[in-house]
Amino acid sequence: MTPTSPIVPPFTLETATRKVQMAEDAWNSRDPERVALAYSPDSEWRNRTEFLRGRDEIKAFLRRKWAKELDYRLKKTLWAFRENRIAVSFEYEWHDERGQWYRSYGNELWEFDEAGLMRRRLASINDAEIAPDERRIL
Repeated sequence: MTPTSPIVPPFTLETATRKVQMAEDAWNSRDPERVALAYSPDSEWRNRTEFLRGRDEIKAFLRRKWAKELDYRLKKTLWAFRENRIAVSFEYEWHDERGQWYRSYGNELWEFDEAGLMRRRLASINDAEIAPDERRIL
Protein backbone atom coordinates (compact mmCIF):
# COMPACT_ATOMS: atom_id res chain seq x y z
CA MET A 1 0.00 0.00 0.00
CA THR A 2 1.47 3.34 -1.03
CA PRO A 3 0.47 6.70 0.49
CA THR A 4 -1.69 7.44 -2.57
CA SER A 5 -3.32 4.03 -2.97
CA PRO A 6 -6.82 3.56 -1.59
CA ILE A 7 -7.28 1.87 1.75
CA VAL A 8 -9.45 -1.14 1.10
CA PRO A 9 -10.93 -3.84 3.30
CA PRO A 10 -10.25 -6.05 5.09
CA PHE A 11 -8.91 -3.50 7.56
CA THR A 12 -6.01 -3.85 9.97
CA LEU A 13 -5.44 -1.65 13.00
CA GLU A 14 -3.07 0.46 10.90
CA THR A 15 -5.40 0.86 7.90
CA ALA A 16 -8.52 1.45 10.01
CA THR A 17 -6.67 4.13 11.99
CA ARG A 18 -5.50 5.78 8.76
CA LYS A 19 -9.03 5.62 7.30
CA VAL A 20 -10.43 7.41 10.38
CA GLN A 21 -7.73 10.09 10.23
CA MET A 22 -8.36 10.64 6.53
CA ALA A 23 -12.08 11.08 7.24
CA GLU A 24 -11.35 13.55 10.04
CA ASP A 25 -9.04 15.55 7.77
CA ALA A 26 -11.56 15.63 4.93
CA TRP A 27 -14.47 16.71 7.15
CA ASN A 28 -12.35 19.41 8.77
CA SER A 29 -11.70 20.83 5.30
CA ARG A 30 -15.44 21.65 5.15
CA ASP A 31 -15.28 20.95 1.42
CA PRO A 32 -18.36 18.93 0.34
CA GLU A 33 -16.71 17.95 -2.95
CA ARG A 34 -13.66 16.51 -1.17
CA VAL A 35 -15.70 14.74 1.49
CA ALA A 36 -18.10 13.18 -1.04
CA LEU A 37 -15.23 11.45 -2.88
CA ALA A 38 -14.84 9.02 0.05
CA TYR A 39 -18.37 7.68 -0.51
CA SER A 40 -19.62 5.33 -3.20
CA PRO A 41 -21.84 6.95 -5.85
CA ASP A 42 -24.88 5.19 -4.32
CA SER A 43 -23.82 5.56 -0.67
CA GLU A 44 -26.62 5.43 1.90
CA TRP A 45 -26.61 7.61 5.01
CA ARG A 46 -28.64 7.98 8.13
CA ASN A 47 -27.60 11.19 9.84
CA ARG A 48 -29.78 11.97 12.84
CA THR A 49 -33.25 11.94 11.25
CA GLU A 50 -32.13 12.48 7.65
CA PHE A 51 -31.78 9.69 5.14
CA LEU A 52 -29.57 10.37 2.14
CA ARG A 53 -28.58 8.43 -0.95
CA GLY A 54 -25.77 9.22 -3.34
CA ARG A 55 -23.04 11.81 -3.60
CA ASP A 56 -25.29 14.64 -4.80
CA GLU A 57 -27.51 14.36 -1.71
CA ILE A 58 -24.41 14.07 0.51
CA LYS A 59 -22.89 17.23 -0.98
CA ALA A 60 -26.17 19.15 -0.59
CA PHE A 61 -26.45 17.98 3.02
CA LEU A 62 -22.88 19.07 3.81
CA ARG A 63 -23.40 22.50 2.26
CA ARG A 64 -26.50 22.99 4.48
CA LYS A 65 -24.66 21.65 7.52
CA TRP A 66 -21.66 23.94 7.23
CA ALA A 67 -23.79 26.97 6.41
CA LYS A 68 -25.42 26.46 9.83
CA GLU A 69 -22.55 24.94 11.87
CA LEU A 70 -20.00 27.76 11.67
CA ASP A 71 -16.27 27.29 12.44
CA TYR A 72 -16.88 23.54 12.58
CA ARG A 73 -13.99 21.48 14.00
CA LEU A 74 -14.10 17.68 14.39
CA LYS A 75 -12.21 14.91 16.19
CA LYS A 76 -12.86 11.24 15.31
CA THR A 77 -11.62 8.22 17.28
CA LEU A 78 -11.47 4.63 16.07
CA TRP A 79 -13.74 2.51 18.25
CA ALA A 80 -13.63 -0.86 16.48
CA PHE A 81 -13.14 -2.48 13.08
CA ARG A 82 -13.80 -5.81 11.40
CA GLU A 83 -13.47 -6.91 7.77
CA ASN A 84 -15.14 -4.06 5.80
CA ARG A 85 -16.62 -2.13 8.74
CA ILE A 86 -15.34 0.58 11.06
CA ALA A 87 -17.01 2.12 14.11
CA VAL A 88 -15.96 5.56 15.34
CA SER A 89 -16.85 7.90 18.14
CA PHE A 90 -16.55 11.61 17.52
CA GLU A 91 -17.14 15.06 18.83
CA TYR A 92 -17.17 18.34 17.03
CA GLU A 93 -17.60 21.96 18.00
CA TRP A 94 -19.32 24.75 16.13
CA HIS A 95 -21.31 27.91 16.70
CA ASP A 96 -24.53 29.21 15.25
CA GLU A 97 -25.09 32.63 13.67
CA ARG A 98 -25.87 34.11 17.13
CA GLY A 99 -22.47 33.01 18.43
CA GLN A 100 -23.72 30.18 20.68
CA TRP A 101 -21.15 27.37 20.77
CA TYR A 102 -22.08 23.67 20.75
CA ARG A 103 -20.29 20.39 21.17
CA SER A 104 -21.87 17.57 19.22
CA TYR A 105 -21.16 13.99 20.31
CA GLY A 106 -21.83 10.85 18.40
CA ASN A 107 -21.05 7.47 16.97
CA GLU A 108 -20.83 6.34 13.38
CA LEU A 109 -20.95 2.91 11.80
CA TRP A 110 -19.23 2.70 8.42
CA GLU A 111 -19.42 -0.04 5.79
CA PHE A 112 -17.08 -0.04 2.79
CA ASP A 113 -17.16 -1.57 -0.68
CA GLU A 114 -14.28 -3.50 -2.25
CA ALA A 115 -12.74 -0.26 -3.63
CA GLY A 116 -12.56 1.24 -0.12
CA LEU A 117 -15.44 3.69 -0.68
CA MET A 118 -17.99 4.05 2.10
CA ARG A 119 -21.29 2.57 0.96
CA ARG A 120 -23.16 3.03 4.21
CA ARG A 121 -22.89 5.52 7.09
CA LEU A 122 -25.11 5.44 10.15
CA ALA A 123 -24.67 8.38 12.52
CA SER A 124 -26.24 9.12 15.90
CA ILE A 125 -25.51 12.61 17.22
CA ASN A 126 -26.42 14.73 20.26
CA ASP A 127 -25.72 18.44 20.73
CA ALA A 128 -24.82 20.27 23.96
CA GLU A 129 -24.50 24.02 24.38
CA ILE A 130 -21.10 25.09 25.66
CA ALA A 131 -19.49 28.37 26.64
CA PRO A 132 -16.65 29.62 24.42
CA ASP A 133 -14.12 28.92 27.18
CA GLU A 134 -15.25 25.25 27.31
CA ARG A 135 -14.05 24.58 23.77
CA ARG A 136 -11.43 21.83 23.50
CA ILE A 137 -11.20 21.19 19.75
CA LEU A 138 -9.30 24.20 18.48
